[in-house]
Amino acid sequence: MEKRIYQQFNQTVYHQKLNNGMDVTLIPRQGFKKAYGILTTNYGSVDNRFFTKGSTQITKVPDGIAHFLEHKMFEKADHDAFDIFGEQGADANAFTSYTQTSYQFSGTTNIQKNVRTLLDFVQSPYFSVAGVRKEQGIIGQEIKMYNDNPDSRLYTGTIAHLYPNDPMHIDIAGTVESIGEITPELLMKCYKTFYQPNNLKLVVVGNIDPETTLNSIVDEEQLHRGEFEEFQRGEIISQPNGKDVIKTGKEVMPITRPKAMIGIRGLRVFDNHEDRLKYKLACELMLEMLLDDTTKNYLQLYNAGLIDDSFSFSFEMERGFHFATISSDTDEPERLFEEIQKILLTGNDKLENMTDEFMNTKRGALGRLIMSLNSPEAIANRYSSSLFGSINIFDEIEILRFITMEDLYAAYQQFIAPFRLTEFMIQPN
Repeated sequence: MEKRIYQQFNQTVYHQKLNNGMDVTLIPRQGFKKAYGILTTNYGSVDNRFFTKGSTQITKVPDGIAHFLEHKMFEKADHDAFDIFGEQGADANAFTSYTQTSYQFSGTTNIQKNVRTLLDFVQSPYFSVAGVRKEQGIIGQEIKMYNDNPDSRLYTGTIAHLYPNDPMHIDIAGTVESIGEITPELLMKCYKTFYQPNNLKLVVVGNIDPETTLNSIVDEEQLHRGEFEEFQRGEIISQPNGKDVIKTGKEVMPITRPKAMIGIRGLRVFDNHEDRLKYKLACELMLEMLLDDTTKNYLQLYNAGLIDDSFSFSFEMERGFHFATISSDTDEPERLFEEIQKILLTGNDKLENMTDEFMNTKRGALGRLIMSLNSPEAIANRYSSSLFGSINIFDEIEILRFITMEDLYAAYQQFIAPFRLTEFMIQPN
């Protein structure tokens, strides 16, 4: 195994590329009772168009099939994987995002058994017609539930206006109509394409012995060597310049107070993992310095009655695209949009007078990151995807330490200055 030693934290990170192509990272944490494992495929809701080896015709699958596949992976012919984890004293769960699907467990006992169970059920698919029909009903109800949620509609509407011609304009779960098209054959097609070992990444953190854990993984690796298809993903972004962003939009729902969100679409593309992470951290620091609840901008918006405690902002980076959202409940959505745009347009000038705030903001970010080392889940989840290659949370701490104001100026010019924005609101009916 490759070893990377972080003396500052008395920590060794172990990495191994298995013979079947699976990427494994093991992080033993001294003094921890719990272990957490997460197995991730580099496959999410946007991957609904792809080419397989030897085919010149693109395969198009129904929206929401990655999320549907995640649900079906736990079900086997004669048991449910959740039950096995429960019998072994572990909690298990899974989630699907735009670009990844992850399966996880946490527990304090039977760690090696739980690692083997995680690998076994993800590498042993079972799809039946009856099971698919049952799941269509369950997920269909889930979709309807989110469609009735104004905060969910605010977010999905904003993303749909940021990327109107791209897969992101459809919610991760798909639609009731699209999941109705899913069949066992389509599920197996997607499984064989995207669940091949060289598209999987396993991270285990906590109370583990690296050698014992790796031996368990290698043993399990030998059991599952199914036939998989080489593939090429379809394009995610149709207009890289972002000129297809829809500038405004709204929906009407039975709510008592309007909800407003601004979406900012990033345009920059990265080939280098470290540059991508550095840019992400710089954008997060920049937004915090402009919009955090300790800033003058926030207090001015709050004192003017334009925002309340529901105000929030976030920066999200995925494979092939990234964006930020800024939102609040407000009685004056148009005025809030106008004031947020003023803050963003003058952001670079404001940053030039915030050197002291920069140091405090960076120290706060470093403190939160170091505190997260107390959580095996936080350590593993942060780098369970392939977005940043083999970079882990200990590398991130070092990269964050050396970020400068110049990095924030550059991030502003690359992220905010192109001004690819949308304004979306939910209004009371």
